[in-house]
Amino acid sequence: MTNLPKDIDRIIEMAWEDRTPFEAIAYQFNCSEQEVIELMRRELKPSSFKRWRKRVQGRSTKHVKLRGFVKGRFKCSRQKHITHNSISKR
Repeated sequence: MTNLPKDIDRIIEMAWEDRTPFEAIAYQFNCSEQEVIELMRRELKPSSFKRWRKRVQGRSTKHVKLRGFVKGRFKCSRQKHITHNSISKR
């Protein structure tokens, strides 16, 4: 687990996101779900931590094994196409 402030901020941001699974956080920052929970408990106010735990507990999108889809994600047909980290022009 990392202790850099920018990494901690990014882990918290990813943990708050509904569609980012704990497995993605583990892959990117090498920290388990339990370590993310401990970090959130340490870094957030108690009321914010309780709200977050209530929100993610049992949420299928936060756990890859509980997701209803195996691969991919929804993408709107009107969304701009992104190629090599730059938005393509029409």
